[in-house]
Amino acid sequence: MNQLPALARVFAYLSLLTVGGGMAAFPEMKILTVDVHQWLTSAQLVHLYSVGQLAPGPNMMMIVPIGDWTGGPLGALLVLVAFFGPTALLTFVVGRWWARLETWPWRGSIQRRAVGKTGAMHGTPNQSDALARISCSKTRQGSCRGAPPSRHEHRAPA
Repeated sequence: MNQLPALARVFAYLSLLTVGGGMAAFPEMKILTVDVHQWLTSAQLVHLYSVGQLAPGPNMMMIVPIGDWTGGPLGALLVLVAFFGPTALLTFVVGRWWARLETWPWRGSIQRRAVGKTGAMHGTPNQSDALARISCSKTRQGSCRGAPPSRHEHRAPA
């Protein structure tokens, strides 16, 4: 039970490293959970990682057994909230802030570029175009200047 504050600190910190993806925190997780706090062995961490890859859902659910082994069911719940809470809150705050910038002239351009880059990284330009159209259709004006046209709509020359 005396490990609960350390569990909360470690996994809240690891949460902030996962903004680029859950596995971005894995090397630091190994250092903190195996080397520093010795909550589990390297072999146990690799085992949890493997199970996380096989199980449906987010692969970072592998953190729950770490909390359970260290602090029991309360530790498991604490690790879950500490790991997913900060990034969920950050996403919520940024989403609300982004919605407030709806009338900002640069918003559409930034949004199209961000969606386009994400699709290009994953090699799916058609999906990124569709996402840009969906997100632009949710604006109050009903359209987004410069959004890529769909196959079914004709765009008049500017």
